[in-house]
Amino acid sequence: MGGFFGVASKEDCMFDLFFGTDYHSHLGTRRAGMAVYDEEKGFDRAIHNIENSPFRTKFDKDVSAMHGRTGIGCISDYEPQPLIVRSHHGTYAIVTVGKINNTDKIVQKLFDSGYSHFLEMSGGEVNATELVAALINQRGNLIEGIQYAQQTIDGSMTMLLLTPQGIYAARDRLGRTPVAVGKKDNARCVAFESFAYLNLGYTEERELGPGEIAVITPESVVTLVQPGKEMKICTFLWVYYGYPSSSYEGVSVEQMRYQCGAMLARRDNAHPDIVAGVPDSGTAHAVGYANESGIPFSRPLIKYTPTWPRSFMPTMQSSRNLIAKMKLIPVHDLIRHRSLLLIDDSIVRGTQLRETTDFLYQHGAKEVHVRPACPPLLYGCKYLNFSRSTSLTELATRRAIQEMEGTAEPKDIEKYADPETPEYQKMIDIIGKNGHFSSLRYHRLDDLMDSVGIDKCKLCTYCWNGKE
Repeated sequence: MGGFFGVASKEDCMFDLFFGTDYHSHLGTRRAGMAVYDEEKGFDRAIHNIENSPFRTKFDKDVSAMHGRTGIGCISDYEPQPLIVRSHHGTYAIVTVGKINNTDKIVQKLFDSGYSHFLEMSGGEVNATELVAALINQRGNLIEGIQYAQQTIDGSMTMLLLTPQGIYAARDRLGRTPVAVGKKDNARCVAFESFAYLNLGYTEERELGPGEIAVITPESVVTLVQPGKEMKICTFLWVYYGYPSSSYEGVSVEQMRYQCGAMLARRDNAHPDIVAGVPDSGTAHAVGYANESGIPFSRPLIKYTPTWPRSFMPTMQSSRNLIAKMKLIPVHDLIRHRSLLLIDDSIVRGTQLRETTDFLYQHGAKEVHVRPACPPLLYGCKYLNFSRSTSLTELATRRAIQEMEGTAEPKDIEKYADPETPEYQKMIDIIGKNGHFSSLRYHRLDDLMDSVGIDKCKLCTYCWNGKE
């Protein structure tokens, strides 16, 4: 994943760009960058590693040194960006959010057409943003280039291009990721997260539609390519990745999570003493469950936020498991001799939730009933890679299926996505047993989609049912 923020202003944009980009820090943990354009000095850029230090700390000096009326910034989970590209289109800066599944094929196609080289990153891979720029530069103008890049890429790609004329914002063809535009006197901004501009004095102008390309200047947002009719926005944005104060397609993340928890409660028959959310992503779901069920909401686990804003991991493997748990502090009076119902956003591998459950038992919990806020994850994400699984067998569901059938990839995998089948229930029983849960009940996909509340055909549900 990753996040982006752009500003086009009649005045210096650095204050807005700095804080607007910082408001996307929950979407990435590895790299961050900003690029600005000044009419006299041209382009300027800064990129830093933010793995063990927050964005504001790393870019504190840059915000004073960089100047310009237009700029773009990003938080990235992997590749360094923004990149500044000099091409036959002129010079531009570019940031991207998405996933490219056919990188090798694209690289070879570009080499065959005469492209000379790509800079290799430390992991031995091509920078995805550089690859997108190379595709854009294959066409005669930026608009045709952006469209060509999006048509060529197998996966998903949203991008911002900073040019002397303004910021070109292009939402991916099926709108899997959001692009929101804000306005105030003498400025416009564009953001992944719609809340990112609120404290900067902007108000909502609109969201770009799927495949829409627009140019953003201080005065206006002008559509250059009309949006398509088909949408497949990522449902997991509401479940987990999106920040609580954001909204997508007019649907509040926080409100959706309340509704999600309420629907979980309506189908449940557990009678715990308290309902709790795994901090922080399960909290709103748990509030919704508690409000619907009448069971008290409590916080038996408190996340130590002053020094744990992100999941820092040491290089020593022997310490990783300990470090992963250190950010959660138990409240013994709310755990000891209690039956707890614990809601997390999802179960991917299951390892961390099992450790959290064991942690609660060690501190005196009588029972730990687990309720994931989304259905069982059966497929790795092809479009945004939120699951971070390198193989299907990393998923808790696939390991359970392998235990049942001797293979993690049976021919009739669909029966494991249907909550009415005995195979589904057996899979859940195995996951619950492996996780040491007192009971396990997942959110149903139909209920999850109802929790969002927009047209179901506009939601991407690939990770749960494998449907494109």
